[in-house]
Formats: sequence, structure tokens, C-alpha cells
Amino acid sequence: MTSIQQNLELITSQIAQAEQKCGRAQGDVQLLAVSKTKPIEAILEACDAGQRLFGENYVQEGVSKVDHFNEQHADLDIEWHFIGPIQSNKTRPVAERFDWVHTVDRAKIAQRLNDQRPETMPPLQVLIQINTSGELSKSGIDSEQVFELAQLISSLPNLTLRGVMSIPENVSNYESQLRAFQELAQVKAQLAARYPTVDTLSMGMSGDMTAAIEAGSTIVRIGTAIFGARDYSNRA
Repeated sequence: MTSIQQNLELITSQIAQAEQKCGRAQGDVQLLAVSKTKPIEAILEACDAGQRLFGENYVQEGVSKVDHFNEQHADLDIEWHFIGPIQSNKTRPVAERFDWVHTVDRAKIAQRLNDQRPETMPPLQVLIQINTSGELSKSGIDSEQVFELAQLISSLPNLTLRGVMSIPENVSNYESQLRAFQELAQVKAQLAARYPTVDTLSMGMSGDMTAAIEAGSTIVRIGTAIFGARDYSNRA
């Protein structure tokens, strides 16, 4: 068994324990393996262990991986999630290749993704990124702006609004983590009351996964704990 396989088994077990502890059904929470900067071989090892959801942060790198797997390993039926910031001049390759986008935070990006989504593909599954911490270094919109953007997304035929995503402030205190996640969960609940397709909360990483699951996360994004430390030396 490879280290990646062992890591996936450990994290899957931790997710199941967190689900049980807070009274959620087993399997409520999906594991998104964040494979940015990682080689094809590492993704294949994760696939061998049964992982099928992968997240990429950088457009050029992510597109290269999606194309490789579509051409060489189409039988694996991977679900690709784009989880990085999107510049308006990079929306086309994202719209043409990914299954999900977690980081829609303005109308222009939503409109371009819709317009550039091929008609031969299913609608792009979309999450609105919310900046719950107010940190200028992080992408996302204020909670108050979510509903206007959600109304636009719900009207676009090539997009499906599925929920919200956030990267809260990095704090080690469990109660502080939980409060931030509960704030996001409230926004998701308000959206779900208006839009029947809303069912997804993308929140929680290695250091705050348990609090995220208690607050209602349905997708946790884990990278280093699966694949090991990232190597950014080859990035421009």
C-alpha cells in the first residue's frame, strides 16, 4: 500500500468519525483531494485507492491534467473541481473542462462561464465563494451580496447553483472555527430555501475539518495530508 493510499484511508476514517460524532449520516461528507502541483502519478495512486473527486487551483495546470485523464484514463470517470481564483480571461478553459467551480464571486465570471460552457456538456455545477473573514488577501464576496449573485446564476441555463464555499480565517481554536462555519451554513440554508438545487457547503481543510463537518460541510478539501508537501518551485 502506498503512502497516498494510507493517507486516504486515514482521512476517510476521520471524516466518518466526525460524521458519527455529530449525528450525521455516513457518507454525507465528500472528500475532495486537492491535487495542485502534484504529478499525474500521484493522482493515479489516489485513483487506485478509490478517490474520484479532485480539485485544482491553477487553470493551466488543471487543464493539462483534465486533458491527460480524458485522453488516457477516461474509464476512471474523475470529477474535476476548480477551486482557485478565476480571472475573466481564463474562464473559457475552465468552462470547457471542469465539472464544478467553487470560486464564483462576481457576475462577470458567472456570465462568461455560462456563455463558454459547451452545449454538449452538462451544466457546470457552481458554488459562490464567500469571504467570511473579511481578509483582503482572500477572494470571495460579502454575505450580503450572495443573494443577488445567486439570482443571476440561477437564471443562466448552462450553470447550476449548488451552494457556497469559503476559506475562513486560519485559527486553531475549535469554537472560533465552528462559529465561522456556522455563519456560512446559515447563508447556505437561506439559499436552499429559495433555490431547490442548493445542497452543497464546500468548507473545511486539514486543520479545521472536524468543525466544518459539525457545522454542516458536505465537501472537505484536503491536499497536503493526502499527497504530502507541495512543490511550487516549477511555478512561474
